[in-house]
Amino acid sequence: MSREEHAVRRARSGFRSGRSRPLEHRRQQLEALLRFISERRSDIADSARRDLGKSQNGVELFEVVVLEVEIKLAVEKLAEWAAPRPVEKTLLTLSDEIYVQPEPLGVVLIIGAWNYPWAVTLLPLVGAIAAGNAAVVKPSEVSCHSARVMEELLPLYLDQDLYPVVTGGMSETQELLKQRFDHIFFTGGSAVGRVVMEAAARHLTPVTLELGGKSPAYIDKNCNVAVACRRIAWGKFVNCGQTCIAPDYILCEASIQDRVLEELRRSIKDFYTDDPKTCEDYGRIINRRHFNRILALMGGGTVAVGGEADESQCYIAPTVLKDVSGDSDVMKEEIFGPLLPVVSVAGVDEAIRFVNEREKPLVIYVFSNDGKLIRRVKAETSSGSLLANDCLIHFSIPALPFGGVGNSGMGCYRGRHTFDRLSHLRGCLIRRLQMEAVNSLRYPPHTTGKVSWTRRFLLLQVKQGGLRRAALLVAMLSLAAFVTQRFLRRG
Repeated sequence: MSREEHAVRRARSGFRSGRSRPLEHRRQQLEALLRFISERRSDIADSARRDLGKSQNGVELFEVVVLEVEIKLAVEKLAEWAAPRPVEKTLLTLSDEIYVQPEPLGVVLIIGAWNYPWAVTLLPLVGAIAAGNAAVVKPSEVSCHSARVMEELLPLYLDQDLYPVVTGGMSETQELLKQRFDHIFFTGGSAVGRVVMEAAARHLTPVTLELGGKSPAYIDKNCNVAVACRRIAWGKFVNCGQTCIAPDYILCEASIQDRVLEELRRSIKDFYTDDPKTCEDYGRIINRRHFNRILALMGGGTVAVGGEADESQCYIAPTVLKDVSGDSDVMKEEIFGPLLPVVSVAGVDEAIRFVNEREKPLVIYVFSNDGKLIRRVKAETSSGSLLANDCLIHFSIPALPFGGVGNSGMGCYRGRHTFDRLSHLRGCLIRRLQMEAVNSLRYPPHTTGKVSWTRRFLLLQVKQGGLRRAALLVAMLSLAAFVTQRFLRRG
């Protein structure tokens, strides 16, 4: 038996024991995960620095804080999320219990990504634990130092049977995908996403695919261009551009292109100094393979800002490209690096067409003071999310579902959305062996009168909390029983 199969069997056995289901156990495990993050801050920061050149404060801001918020929210809301959820009744179900009961799916496989190795791996785990599942955690082998710390230290805090960590590369992942899971949660690129989905289909396993794509940022010529460019530069060059929701390219009219380029140059200097290579807050490309891939894309336009590179450090400066056409190489794939192409369009009409001619992005950014223009972009495009006048911050809001559509992914998570995604929402109806006269409406012989009365009863909805209306409907139900018994037998 392989190590991967053993881990899955161990998690399955732990889940079947029932240990993961009680709310108190879920709460204890979530609090243990919070202790792990608190007590192992230095290990987490050091591993992210070695993998991606991240500063300690950068790790705190973009990985640790978001995890702390997610865990504390899950602990606070756990009882509410897990409670039965009442639904509207019809007159025929007025005296019944009718509700939706969230229940655990079983064993979840979580395949993390390397760009934010802690946040994107452990955020789904928070939801898996809160929903009462077992989970096999597979961190990305590309961020090898973070994966090693996760493998060594996470089992010291969490139930090792219910939440095993499996490390390794492609062969280990392929072995895991041969196993049967109750849900697979994958964060990464669309090519691997297709492999994951194909493997899941063999077991009819549902999937959540958090992918990526080319997320555009449209700048309206009448907005505050300086502020727009400052926010775009921040969103683009955080983590050296290795962010799935980073603005991938800018669309703007030619009349403001020079100003856009100048404001981007100014913002980059403000954020990362004249020499980003020496700036603590500017990281590195994950490895040389990605370094060379990104460098090859730089030929898709004219370098307007930056362009410096050092292979020995996997360093590429924050770079802005102009004279970029829609069919250049840099526009054919997600950049996932510190290159920002600026594409000229005639206006919002052409910008919308440009976006719609391509795969649906993970997010669309639009910068404008015109609410009508923003609403138009929202109405005439499709994307996982839409954010006006800022970048990235929608991911920090657990109340918003985060996820893609089409080529940018399927399914969503964050906060309660993760809990629901990793739960089976079981419909429950608890009836009594009474009021049998009303039930005769559905029993043969089926008459015109029975159909007519059934239609009336089913169309009457009873909202929760409507006591006066409910009392009235109780009386109507009694009348219905009388009518059914006395008259409908005649047909």
